[in-house]
This record gives sequence, C-alpha cells and structure tokens, in this order.
Amino acid sequence: MAQSKPIIYQLLPRLFGNKQSQNIPYGTIQQNGSGKFADINNKALDGIKELGVSHVWYTGVIAHASLTDYSAFGIPVDDADVVKGRAGSPYAIRDYYDVDPDLAVDVKNRMKEFEALIARTKGKGMKVIIDFVPNHVARSYHSFAKPKGIKDFGATDDRSKSFSSTNDYYYIPGKDFVVPLKNESTNALTGLEDQKFKESPAKATGNNVFSASPSKDDWYETVKLNYGLDYAHGEKQYFSLTPAVWLKMRDILSYWAAKGVDGFRCDMAEMVPVAFWEWVIPELKKKYPGLIFIGEAYNPAVYYTYLNNGHFDYLYDKVGLYDGLKKLIRNEPEADVKEISKVWQVQTAGFGERMLSFLENHDEERIASSGFAGDAIHGIPAMVVSATLSAGPVMLYFGQEVGEPGAGVEGFGKEDNRTTIFDYWGVPEHQKWMNNGAFDGALLDSKQRELRGFYKQLMNITARSVAINKGEILDVPLGEGRIYAFLRYTESQRLLIVTNFDRTKTLETNLEIPGLLLKNRPIKESTDLLSGLKVKNTPQSLYLKVLPGTAQIIEF
Repeated sequence: MAQSKPIIYQLLPRLFGNKQSQNIPYGTIQQNGSGKFADINNKALDGIKELGVSHVWYTGVIAHASLTDYSAFGIPVDDADVVKGRAGSPYAIRDYYDVDPDLAVDVKNRMKEFEALIARTKGKGMKVIIDFVPNHVARSYHSFAKPKGIKDFGATDDRSKSFSSTNDYYYIPGKDFVVPLKNESTNALTGLEDQKFKESPAKATGNNVFSASPSKDDWYETVKLNYGLDYAHGEKQYFSLTPAVWLKMRDILSYWAAKGVDGFRCDMAEMVPVAFWEWVIPELKKKYPGLIFIGEAYNPAVYYTYLNNGHFDYLYDKVGLYDGLKKLIRNEPEADVKEISKVWQVQTAGFGERMLSFLENHDEERIASSGFAGDAIHGIPAMVVSATLSAGPVMLYFGQEVGEPGAGVEGFGKEDNRTTIFDYWGVPEHQKWMNNGAFDGALLDSKQRELRGFYKQLMNITARSVAINKGEILDVPLGEGRIYAFLRYTESQRLLIVTNFDRTKTLETNLEIPGLLLKNRPIKESTDLLSGLKVKNTPQSLYLKVLPGTAQIIEF
C-alpha cells in the first residue's frame, strides 16, 4: 500500500555532512569543519529514503547568531556574550529571511544552495520540514535579507514602555541588559566573553524572564516576542487589532512555504498563545493546503486545545510515551509497561494519531550514550512500540540508526549524552555510515549494520502497514511489567506486536487470540515481519517465544 504514516528523519546539515573528525572543543569552523547543503546529495538522500522516510526535518537552516565571521558578506559578527557555543544555537534566529552561511559552499549563493536541497529532497519523493521559532529571536536580530516592504522586529517599538500592544518586544525601561556570569572555567571563548554587550533598554528574555539580568541557565541569548499578551497584568490579551508580530510571522511562514518547504516544526509552540495558531495555520493553508505544522509541546493539559483550536497537525508525544519508554529502556526499577497503556487509553485518547513519537532528537539524550542506556540495542523494543502504537508520525534522529552515542565535550554542548547543536563537530559513528561522502556504510561494524537493518525493516513495515496506519488497537495483557503486547488490526490485516523490555527473561507462552479477530478468519499461518521467520500457530492461537530485549511484529 502507499505510505500514509509520516516517517520523519531529523538532521542538522552543519553536522550531517561534516567529514572532519579532529573534534577540538570549542573549535572553529576551520578546525572542526561544517557540513553543507551540498553534502546532502542524492546518495545521502537514498540512504535516508531507504529507512522508509517520508519527511526530512532540516534543523538549523535559518540564519542564527554565530561567532563565525562573515562580515565580508555583509553579515556582522555576533557578540560572544550572547551566543551559546561558537557555532551558536539554531534557535537564536538572527535573520528569518536568510539561511545559515555555514551551510553554503559559496556564501553568496547560500539561498540557491538551500533551494537546490529542497529540489533534491523532493526529487527523491520526500518532503521538507524546517524549524519555525516563533517565541523568541537572537538579541542581535536584524534582517539584511528581508524582502522589500518588510519591517524588522522592534523597528517601530516605543521602548519607553515595558508593554505596548503595538510593540514587537517587551522592555525593562531605564535598565541596561546585564550579561549573565557563566561561572565556567577558562575555555577558548573566555577572551571573547567580555561582558561588554550593550542593550539599552534591556529586552525581556525568551523564556519569559522579564528582568534586565537573566541567569546563565536562562535563554539569555534570546529576546521574547510580543504576541499581544501583557504578562505584567495576568496575561491580559490584546488581540482585537491583529498584533504586528502575528502579521510578521505569517509573512515569514509564507516566504518559506513559497520556496517549497512542506512543513514547520514549531519550537516551543505552547509559549505562543493558541489564538495565534488558530489564526495563522488556516491563513497559510488557504494557499498551501498540504503544509503540516508540528508543535513542540510538553503540557498534556493543553494538547487537545492546541490540536483542536490551534489547528496543529501533530504535537510531540514526550510527556507520556517518550518518558515512559525511557524508564523501560534504562531498566529502571519502577518502569512498567502500564505507562504505555495509559498514554493511548487516557492521555491522548481520541487523538493519538496526531501525536509524534520519538526516542531521540536534538534535545534528548542519545540511547547509546553512557547516561541513557549505554548500548543502542536496548532501544529496540521501545522503538517498535514508538513506531507501531498509533498512526501518528514517528521520528528518527540522524545517527540513531547506527548507535551514535553523542560522546565528548564539544564546547558549549559539554558531556551531556547529546550531540551538540551549539558547536562545530564531527559525529563519529554517523561518519562511519557517511564514509567520507560515499554514504554506503562501509565503515560500520557488523553490530551497527544489524541495527541499521532493524531500523530499515521496522520503518518500512510501519510506513506501509494498513493495520498500523488505519487499524484498531487492543491491549493484550500478559501480566508482566516488562513485556508489552498489543494488536493492531483491520479487515485486511492483523498484527500482534510483542515487546520484551526484560533484559534476562524470555517470554514463552501460547497466546489465545480474542474471538472478535477470528470471525470467519482462523489463523492459517503467521510470520514475524521483523525477522521474516514463521511463528507456530493453531487456528486460534500463536506460540510466542520472545527473547530478552527483542520484539516481534507477527502478521497472522
């Protein structure tokens, strides 16, 4: 059947195509290198496509604050006091109408190089997602690439007022911005971080800090945008005249949609009033009906509101599915598969097909990292649940499929079990698959090849299975805290998914299939789609033997 379940592959072009491997902490782009749009060539895209991928999420495309000097191209260098790392955070946008010059072979030609990547991706039958960062911008925000007639954020603000319904920013009148003390030992950026960054009056910080002195743990490198909420007076709303930020953001989304972008992953969507989404998403879809909007949200109490009123296509399923699966992967004493049932039966009941599941992304720890599971193989049962529990999208993060551990002190990224988004860096296990640009996996070891083979098989089953895309779901209680089984079924396909999170115990049982699935359809034969092996059966039952830390998807 044709694919209907979205399979999303997230990658940072800055890291994905980088062939350099010396990895000096806080290294410059000359020392540590940077991947380019051009590195994501047809061969690379073939390698992504074979994982069943329908959408590629290119992270860090839009121009963000950075310490690399592109002043020769009319781009001012940012101030180290308000940049995280040397490459800078992809979520501190410096110019919404430009792309990151790091990613271009020819900086003057950078937008054309991104447009070529869009065309290549679509030529392989995949769609393009980029980040939309609506809540905040870099402290240095100024668009040099904006089209005629577009005004910059804050250009006409009355900076004597802390809040005005016609301002783009929030201010702390009469006070200068105070650069936070970072209290770190000396590093390569110490000489550049001189506490002399000037901002007067101070603007409120991105994570709703309405003070001139944010802390080093705040999003001090960003400025909060004003969507018409007066936070000083109980979040009083000023929406009757469409706020200027709303109109500017609509224009930005239209600009990227016109370039062929198919969807937006909306950063910290719940920090922006739902009324904005309720207005802007239908506005965009009038002209671009196929656009998809994915919201990063962590408050289950507002999921339904952002989906129903806010018109999001999908939201992150982190607080719930991801958090419950992480405990099982880590083999934590209190981990229990009941948490999986609770997600789809209670937390996202009625809209599970609009929740995006994942085990890795740029914010989360790598499964193979020492701080998470220590070995990517422990993620296999959870990945099967994540991929098959609903018809909602499932996401992979580049390198996940070869067990990238995210090890090393990259700079601002520190040793935090994640692949840095702030620094120039080579990603070693992913580079083995990349094989210096051949993208043939020749340098992977047998265990990595096996892991990638598992991901390839699982994602392709998931993308094309009518039972997973359109079927009903039924829990199969096995009375075990570490074993989770469920049925996905339609008139034309029946699947039993069994996942064994126990690291020592084999599940061995004869499972009677509920009568409602057997009406005029006794079991003739059964196969584990992941391994291709036959499973013993009677007309009414399946004989299960599921080894520790493994999973089966049995079609019967």
